[in-house]
Amino acid sequence: IAVAHSVTEATEIAKGFPGDEVVIKTQVLAGGRGLGHFKENNFQGGVHIIKKEQAEEFADRMLGKTLITKQTGAAGKPCNVVMFAEKFQIKTEKYFAILMDRGSGGPIMIGSKTGGTSIEDIAEKDPSAIVKLPIDIMEGISSAQSLDMAEKMGFSGAQAASAAKSIEGLYKVFIECDCTMVEINPFAELTDGRVIVCDAKVGFDDNAKFRQKAIHEKRDFLQEDAQEVEAEKFDLNYIKLTGSVACMVNGAGLAMSTMDLLALCGGSPANFLDVGGAANKDTICAAFKIIQGDPDVKSIFINIFGGIMRCDVIADGVVAAVKEVGLTKPLVVRLVGTNVELGKKIIQDSGLPVFAISDFSEAAQKAVDVAK
Repeated sequence: IAVAHSVTEATEIAKGFPGDEVVIKTQVLAGGRGLGHFKENNFQGGVHIIKKEQAEEFADRMLGKTLITKQTGAAGKPCNVVMFAEKFQIKTEKYFAILMDRGSGGPIMIGSKTGGTSIEDIAEKDPSAIVKLPIDIMEGISSAQSLDMAEKMGFSGAQAASAAKSIEGLYKVFIECDCTMVEINPFAELTDGRVIVCDAKVGFDDNAKFRQKAIHEKRDFLQEDAQEVEAEKFDLNYIKLTGSVACMVNGAGLAMSTMDLLALCGGSPANFLDVGGAANKDTICAAFKIIQGDPDVKSIFINIFGGIMRCDVIADGVVAAVKEVGLTKPLVVRLVGTNVELGKKIIQDSGLPVFAISDFSEAAQKAVDVAK
């Protein structure tokens, strides 16, 4: 396996593989690459088996382009890297994954005799095709469990023993690297009898970053939403959505109800943003810059129920942000709770053109109306 960041590099790397053909794959953080297409040139497929001399042509069609798959949405993901791998003659394709399961309170293995395609489609068509086997996180995986899983996935004989050994190794990776998911698709048996992990998707626990520094240093921020990356720097719980009314709220429950009420009022939230109870003036200022900087936002709704988070801190942060970057979109503010009068006074004294409304429903309706 080797990766290339440029067309020239791709051409040279392909020459080093055995045989006449090689596999080229786009490296983006999304599944369904093989069935995807590139936005700029409508080139079909992010995974191809090609002649080695075609490496330049295919790399040029992929690198620097945007791949759209079932999982990326219409925006797609930028392809800045392509991976080359040896071409295998595959006899059968299986699916295998390990992830954390809330129901069993630990890791669970998921497998299927059918792989190489979307597991969601397989599960929808035939739920019985999915095999699940929980693992006791304190005891770890046993040889009997790994062999049982391999056989239920359709391996037999020497191939079952080989697959079981790979499953044990994958579980070791899952635990030691603080993974949230290890997905292998396809987990393949080759025509020469070998059992090979042909493709993988791995997720890592952000809370274990302090002890998995080498892994997290490889994070590709270009594959992520720039606003979400910026929000993470300030410990803001921010998720970009597709609506036009930006929300700044404290508390996940209030944030969800705010989004629901905006929808009931005929609008659509542009984001989920919970500033939390430990936010300060700088954090609020950063949050305001992020939501106002979103080109899809037509109005901003700040909805604060002051408890741990005081209304005056929110007001100070908003006023500071507006003084720094200006106010370019209609702003509706609802402040209730701790230091609410002080917060309202800060907003009022600032002279900002703000719609200050205390009633939740009225404030949400106003935010929707001014966004139209």
